[in-house]
Amino acid sequence: MTASIASYRRGAALPVSNPFQRLAALLDGEEPGMPPIIMTIGEPQHAIPDFTGEVLMENLADFRRYPSINGTPEFRRAVADWLDRRYGLEGMIDRDRGVLPLNGSREGLSFGAIAARDQLAKGIDHPVVILPNPFYQTYAAAAHIADAQSLLLDAKSGHHFLPDLDSLDADLLDKTVAFYIASPTNPEGSIADIEYLQTLIALARKHRFFIFADECYSEIYRDTPPPGILEAAKAMGGGLDKIIVLNSLSKRSNLAGLRCGFAAGDPDFLEKWAKFRGLAAPQVPLPNQAVAVRAYGDEAHVIENRRLYNEKFAAAERYLSPILGPVTPEAGFFLWLDISRWGDSVSVTRDLWRDVGVKVLPGGYLASDQSDGTNPGRNYIRVGLCAPLEITETALERLANWLGDKTLRTMSTGNGA
Repeated sequence: MTASIASYRRGAALPVSNPFQRLAALLDGEEPGMPPIIMTIGEPQHAIPDFTGEVLMENLADFRRYPSINGTPEFRRAVADWLDRRYGLEGMIDRDRGVLPLNGSREGLSFGAIAARDQLAKGIDHPVVILPNPFYQTYAAAAHIADAQSLLLDAKSGHHFLPDLDSLDADLLDKTVAFYIASPTNPEGSIADIEYLQTLIALARKHRFFIFADECYSEIYRDTPPPGILEAAKAMGGGLDKIIVLNSLSKRSNLAGLRCGFAAGDPDFLEKWAKFRGLAAPQVPLPNQAVAVRAYGDEAHVIENRRLYNEKFAAAERYLSPILGPVTPEAGFFLWLDISRWGDSVSVTRDLWRDVGVKVLPGGYLASDQSDGTNPGRNYIRVGLCAPLEITETALERLANWLGDKTLRTMSTGNGA
């Protein structure tokens, strides 16, 4: 696996612009070949829970109040109880010090690394923050905010689209303050098993760095609930030292606009982090927390949400597996399609838009180039299955026809893609 860390330059791994801005520039002036269908952004389009408006109205007057940075006791208890039920933690989460509300998990991911740097106080001018590659762009922003060196670990199919932990040497890990890991992964939809998570936990405790486990897709799975890092920690003992898990209602409950998430885990870290956030971060509005309390106590809407996504993945198998083989990931709501037979991710994205009006995201835009010029996303496109079933099926049919037609043309001319 390729892993490189460039000579220090502040923000070296920070993308020049986000993937959607790059996509807009790529397609600027290009007309879609058919009525456009957008399959790019991971913005849920299923119904929000039917109790959302009722709870907001019941708590409407609380919008005039300044909330506590620590969140309400009801919020902390609801999150801890949900984590207990979901992962079998048996009261492992400290209800007072082990849960913090966030303005979406993105806020916590952004500012986690600077808290890790300050709390560990390793005496290094530019400590290391480790990121998977491809990665959610906020991870790179976190390293930038912490004035850290970013180490990009390529996540490839040979390693189940997870960073290769065996590629890391002890000296590097001693300089590390934060390790960002997503399971289920975005964009690939892979799941880290308990053994992998326990290996990472052991490294964090041995070399003194914090794990920021992004589990925002934890409830969008096919059949079996994926394990979580808190569950792995419970099984190996040692409490929750060096472990922070982040999640939100954005994917689980289709409430991306509510901007309500949480961080949970290491109570000593979170207690100190809360003091910093009390100086720097906005509190989560009380009515939003009230909705979260209700949402984390209800699984019926989550089950229905998952059913709708799985229905669309079944459609993806029907249309695409005859050409690409199995395409359904273990979790998440994206397809991560190897299109290297037809071109690189950028050229295929442009041609799909020009020819059939389907807008996808180039995998190369979700990853950074390594020092040797390689990019682990170059051969992939990300296709979001967020649109309603009928629209999704139309897009999948167009995509399958385009791939099939281009394959036939290539075979007939004897030329490569």
